[in-house]
Amino acid sequence: MSYFAAAVVRDEGGWMAAEVNLRGATDVDEVADRLRDVEPDADLSLLFVEADDAYLVVLRLDEAEDLRIFGSDSAYAEESRLGALLVGDLKGSVTGFDDTEEPRSSATGDDDNEQPAVDPEADPVGDADLLADLGISAQRLLALCAHEGMLPADVTAEVCQILGCVDDVEELRGV
Repeated sequence: MSYFAAAVVRDEGGWMAAEVNLRGATDVDEVADRLRDVEPDADLSLLFVEADDAYLVVLRLDEAEDLRIFGSDSAYAEESRLGALLVGDLKGSVTGFDDTEEPRSSATGDDDNEQPAVDPEADPVGDADLLADLGISAQRLLALCAHEGMLPADVTAEVCQILGCVDDVEELRGV
């Protein structure tokens, strides 16, 4: 599996982005340490891990503490070693979702051969509310991940646009 991992860190000077190498990481704590190493004094550190145009994982550290994780689909844990490392310990459905119903989208048309707007097999896990204080509610994050045609890179770009650091992340991609 191929992946792209971009750290976005904020301190008193604003946002900064850096690519993070996750090769050889043995557990999620080591991934968190690599995120901390980007800027040890950051007020807020986010790591966006996109895998094979199918999965997105967001890790968050506030003042280098209190690791929170969201994964777009628990299946990532079964698909790769990195997925197991990042979301393998996350059990059950997402937290932070205020509504009592799961987010749903209807099919794009009446034809049975059309793809549904939401993959019925997708099982978001972790803390979907981890970006709420930054302007991205759990419902918004889940809707972005479930939107037909949205790749993990698109979700990262949308979130970073809201945060005000999309240019830094896109520069890492070489876009």
